Amino acid sequence: MKIEQASMKPQDIVVLLKIIAHGDKPWQQTPMANELCFSQSEMSRSLARSKYSGLLDDSGRKVRRLALMDFLEHGIAYVFPQHPGPLVRGIATSHSALPLKDQIQSDEHYVWPSAKGKLKGQSIVPLHKSVPDAALKDALLYEMLSLVDAIRVGSVREKKLAVAELKQRILG
Repeated sequence: MKIEQASMKPQDIVVLLKIIAHGDKPWQQTPMANELCFSQSEMSRSLARSKYSGLLDDSGRKVRRLALMDFLEHGIAYVFPQHPGPLVRGIATSHSALPLKDQIQSDEHYVWPSAKGKLKGQSIVPLHKSVPDAALKDALLYEMLSLVDAIRVGSVREKKLAVAELKQRILG
C-alpha cells in the first residue's frame, strides 16, 4: 500500500456506513460506487484504506462494527471536525434530520448545502461532496450520516443521543 493511502479520508466513513446499510446482503464494488456517486478508483482506494486501518476485515467485505463505532464515538469529531457555517438552503442533517429531529427541539437548523434541499439552515460540510445525493437514495445511510454529523457538530447532549442511535444501527 502506498503511504498516501494509509491515512483515512472522510469518504471512507461514508463507504463503511453504506456497507452497513446494505445489511447482510452481498454487495459489489461497482454498483456501490455508483450508489455513492464515487468513481471506481475512489471506491477501491477507500476500501484499501479501511482494510489497512482495521475497520474492514481481512476479506475487505465486512465492517468491523465495534471498531467503527469506537472511532465514531471517540475520534471522528477530532479527525474530521466541523463547525456550522453560513445560512444556506439544503438537506437537513445532524439534529435537524431524523432520528434526532424528534428528540431535540431547536429553531436552529443544520443542512448540507444542496439545490435539492428545501430547508434553510447553517451549512455543514458533508464528509464527501456526494453525501447529499447518496443520502437521498438510501434512508438508513441518511440517518447514519446525519447522526455522525451530530457527533461532529453537536452539543454534549446531541452527541450522546447520536451515539446511542448509531449503536442501534451499527451494532444492532
